[in-house]
Amino acid sequence: MSGAVNVLIVGVGPHARLNHLPALAVAQDRGLAGTVTGADLPDAAAATVEYGTPGRPRQMPVVPVQPFPVSRQSLPDGVRHVLEGVVERQRIGAVVVATEPSVHLPYALWAMERGLPVLLDKPLTVHPGASTNPAAAAAIADDFDTLLDAYRAARRHDPRMVVSVLSQRRWHPAFRRVRELITEVAEATNCPVTSVQSSHGDGQWRLPDELVSLRYHGFDRGYGKATHSGYHHFDTVPWWLAASERPGKEIDEIEIHAACTRPSDFLAQLTIADHARLFPGFADRNPYTERDLAQMTAGFGEVDVFLNVSYRSRGRVMALGSHNLAHTTFSQRSALHPVPGGLYKGNGRIGQENHIIQQGPFQALHLHVLQTLHGDDDEVDRRAVGGADHIELHVFRNDRLRPDWQRHRALGFADLVHGSGDNAVLPTQRSARTCAITEFLSYLTGHLPRTEMASDLTDHRRPAHLMAGAYLSMSRQWTDAGRPAAPVVLDFRPAAAPAPTARALAALGATR
Repeated sequence: MSGAVNVLIVGVGPHARLNHLPALAVAQDRGLAGTVTGADLPDAAAATVEYGTPGRPRQMPVVPVQPFPVSRQSLPDGVRHVLEGVVERQRIGAVVVATEPSVHLPYALWAMERGLPVLLDKPLTVHPGASTNPAAAAAIADDFDTLLDAYRAARRHDPRMVVSVLSQRRWHPAFRRVRELITEVAEATNCPVTSVQSSHGDGQWRLPDELVSLRYHGFDRGYGKATHSGYHHFDTVPWWLAASERPGKEIDEIEIHAACTRPSDFLAQLTIADHARLFPGFADRNPYTERDLAQMTAGFGEVDVFLNVSYRSRGRVMALGSHNLAHTTFSQRSALHPVPGGLYKGNGRIGQENHIIQQGPFQALHLHVLQTLHGDDDEVDRRAVGGADHIELHVFRNDRLRPDWQRHRALGFADLVHGSGDNAVLPTQRSARTCAITEFLSYLTGHLPRTEMASDLTDHRRPAHLMAGAYLSMSRQWTDAGRPAAPVVLDFRPAAAPAPTARALAALGATR
């Protein structure tokens, strides 16, 4: 067994502070992680970052790195020099890439060239203008090939090398249960998943002037919702579909059509005048006219995007998918001024997530995460409908054909917890993220074999192509001035050597 791994986390913004640092603190408490050092742009590196677990606060030093053009595939010499110094001084054994996703590629390539294992945040990559420029959209798929080539080269040099993608629903007990149920029916009937209806809404209400003034998870770089949280669906749905693939029914091609709204559409749905009536003081704060905002947001990325997808095998449709991703959904925002931290979390932002999976005439699965309160509000039972931790899975099966099947089962929060006691993995996104980081470090310290890892980079060709296809469809419609464009057709075969499916959540012992 190896000792604790010293970690460099590149990018220490709100996302990393909310998600990665608490999980790394748990890993430190368990002896899996040693020192944790951050790297970020000079403004973010100006102050020491505090993090920790209850009763064990700690501080993370952050070294400054200079910004560089997002078009680069390799790090500038100055940035590389700074990071090499950190690696040597701190004896870094692993890198977490949690930057803005348009610079994921050069940081991940640097780490692999350096022989450092990588935990890569989602999405794998994105390019400015992806929703308006077809070349930028297509580059998302090309980037996967670049990452995979670098990964294979690093593995040839050191077979222990690993790149894990932090797409946390692969560790979420409810999403894993869905996959197990799909596999069970596919083995019994040889029937694949035949349709998936998925939706995600986060209730982020961004006021007109905030479309240009608040940049974190914004739209000004020419991409939006599909990058902010879409990769979760781009990954989860193919991961579920793969569980029901059988000989002769392997998915090899997808056809995608996207419809999206942009800031100009949102400003037509709720105008500046509407916002002035709803929020006293908005008219005094807002310096922009309708014309100003129309000019300033031209070319901005998508606010909401709905996808229709055909998943095909040898020219025949195996499954139909509708994947609907929206910021413009029910919100609890009521204040004109957002609290510190912008709109990334809180400020009335809540989640609604639904998945309905049909497996021919044999099985229907309904997974619902329905919140009306954000995570800090404890006025209601957190696990009840509308609570911050509400989740339920309904399982319907054809018990007239198979009397040994149960017609309907309803599984709630307690039913979906994996394991017990200190080893319990709760059906929450936070617990799943902790599990992902725990797994990564458990492998590096010799506590877990590679075959038990859930999200190896080699298994992410399909989600990368699905994301690229979504942006290709959006961008081609943009360049055709809104006229209907031909659907996008892309290869959907997995990478040549996909990672084995993880089977041992219990061995991770991730805490809540």
